[in-house]
Amino acid sequence: MSVETTRLDNGLLVATESMPHIESAAIGVWVGAGSRSEREGEHGISHLLEHMAFKGTKRRTARQIAEEIEAVGGELNAATSVENTYYYARVLGDDVALAADILGDILLESEFDPEELKREQHVIVQEIGAADDTPDDKVFDLFQGAAWPEQPIGKPILGTVDTVRGFGAPALRAYLGSHYRAPQMVLSAAGALDHATVVALAEEKLAALPTSGGPDDPPARYFGGERREERDLQETQIVLGFEGRRYGSDDYYAAQLLASVLGGGMSSRLFQEIRESRGLCYSIYAFHWGFTDTGLMGVHVATGEGDVPELVDVLTAELAKAAGAITDAEVDRSRAQMRAGLLMSRESAASRASQMARQILVYGRPLTMQEILSRIDAVAVADVRRVAEELIRGTPPTLAAIGPLDGLEGLSDIAGRLGTGVAALA
Repeated sequence: MSVETTRLDNGLLVATESMPHIESAAIGVWVGAGSRSEREGEHGISHLLEHMAFKGTKRRTARQIAEEIEAVGGELNAATSVENTYYYARVLGDDVALAADILGDILLESEFDPEELKREQHVIVQEIGAADDTPDDKVFDLFQGAAWPEQPIGKPILGTVDTVRGFGAPALRAYLGSHYRAPQMVLSAAGALDHATVVALAEEKLAALPTSGGPDDPPARYFGGERREERDLQETQIVLGFEGRRYGSDDYYAAQLLASVLGGGMSSRLFQEIRESRGLCYSIYAFHWGFTDTGLMGVHVATGEGDVPELVDVLTAELAKAAGAITDAEVDRSRAQMRAGLLMSRESAASRASQMARQILVYGRPLTMQEILSRIDAVAVADVRRVAEELIRGTPPTLAAIGPLDGLEGLSDIAGRLGTGVAALA
């Protein structure tokens, strides 16, 4: 396997990794703009634009786009995240040129037909309704909104019914023109392909991308706080967390390992104590999300109304003592899990293409696997303990909950038991 990069004259970076032992290839375009790039009046436009890319171009109808990629057994998809939007195809190696042609077509020649737009807006309104009916997803929207109130990074990616219905084709074209610019985009591909061919395809299909950079995302300001939504449900969904560490931070991997030690698997602290020893929930897990200038760490759990007080009591006790109790064995086990996950991901062309693109958007270059593993190996148990102290006791907590809430105490009480002063919540 070999990674090669080339920057085109328009500023687009092309990254490839040849995987000659497989027959397929993954190729995609990653854009350094997502939901946090949206300004006032644009909430949900990144996701709507991603949907509309497949609804017809000057050369292809929506049906033709689907038929052409599926005629060669391939698949075409896209996704919007907080900081990125990406469009990708998985095909056999012989069909990379077709995939590149379709990707270039939908990114540069989309029509935004009014009737297609109206239909897709209705589809997304249904998607918003489905998300609202899924409390274990909805609680994360509340969590981010409490962590970063009144900021694009804290708003749901889907937007709202009113904002989505309010966008017209001119708004989509304006957002596309200001954010889909070559210096903030990466064409990444991996699998049965060679670098020179992909570079030639990029020069042919994406040369018309704007050459100047787009606007920067507004900086994030973590506040912490709580958001609750009383609902008549069988379980109470709870997310409790803290500010994390940004990508590129010296403590990023220590925060990742901390999340794994706390709730990264069946052997983790929270799973063993809350699920196995006490039977207070079916599943519990911890997570750490990195962003370019901030991060978010948390624990998600769901339990019956009657078990909420005891669960929260045990959860806060486990978090409060983490800094002084984490052992070398726990860190080594979590390190092994992280290493294995990274190495296993190299077996997938789609995963490799995605990893390269994200690394380039954050660091300006793809990282070698040895570089990543060395950073993980360099984290000592003392680093994980220190980060636990800084995050759990040193930052205001964030709490989100949906369901029966009578047994859930206030955030000030929870903060006090975690060792975070109430004044920090101001």
